[in-house]
Amino acid sequence: MTAAESTGTLGELGESAALARIFPRLPAAFAQLLGPGDDAAILAAPDGRFVVTTDMMIHGPDFRLAWSTPHDLGWKAAATNLSDLAAMGAVGTGLVVAIAAPASTPVEVLEGIADGLREACSALAPGCGVVGGDLSVSATLTIAVTAFGDLEGRAPVLRSGARVGDVVAVSGGLGVAAAGLRILFRDGVVDGEPDAAAAAALRRDPLVAFQLAPVPPIADGPVAAAAGATAMLDLSDGLARDARRIASASGVALDLSAAAIGSHEALVGGEDHSLLATFPAGRGLPPSFRVIGSVVPGTGLLVDGVAFDELGGWDPYADWNGGVG
Repeated sequence: MTAAESTGTLGELGESAALARIFPRLPAAFAQLLGPGDDAAILAAPDGRFVVTTDMMIHGPDFRLAWSTPHDLGWKAAATNLSDLAAMGAVGTGLVVAIAAPASTPVEVLEGIADGLREACSALAPGCGVVGGDLSVSATLTIAVTAFGDLEGRAPVLRSGARVGDVVAVSGGLGVAAAGLRILFRDGVVDGEPDAAAAAALRRDPLVAFQLAPVPPIADGPVAAAAGATAMLDLSDGLARDARRIASASGVALDLSAAAIGSHEALVGGEDHSLLATFPAGRGLPPSFRVIGSVVPGTGLLVDGVAFDELGGWDPYADWNGGVG
């Protein structure tokens, strides 16, 4: 059995053999004119423009290996980037994935990440694939994805387009991922540390499953753009924090309905990757969107007409303390 065929660690196999194990597992992109293997990939750009986004996932602040499977990590890395494209009204066409991992990492971990990337692309953005990337060594497992999207002739939907009188609507869940994370922090630890056995027993809980491998409404981004959305973003850092971003960029205030939101956790919990959008009043909304508020004169965020000052959500510098809590 050759080194490339054997199981082992990344340090034992080396980069070339590890990549040879990963490439067959990665999805091809419909738009790729040249995929992995050369110094760079080539993607078709029929619209003449590319939407580009990038996101990192780092062991510790972004995930715990005791809780997430490699498949979860690949799925989540694809889903979070595809959601950013969707928030602009774009369709994902290609991902470039860079992974840095300790040399002691079993090659099966990278294979699992590749499987997660492939299955997320297939389920959430058919035709999007991994067209290239990089593999390196690091003391901390890190996954960095750059995603490319096609606007298909549409104008991009920006954060700055909300106007007084618009309705505020959301597609996808609110507070779901935060509830799952709360369960993991409460029941997925032993002696204060994340525990794989404890987490495995929680994976059947749909809240936990969504936190580990979210299923954002990716297809609804282009649908919202075609339906006349005036502003839109991906709810990665929490409804309260992200709604303020639309308000600030647009020079307006967003007044949300507590009854429509449903809970405090729905306001301040992050990582749902739902789509928050504004639409002209009186215009029919895409079926998956539900109204949760309105755009009003002023600044910042209101809930039932009262200023809401709590940020909640996720700020990697303010919230990361190096520990479980």
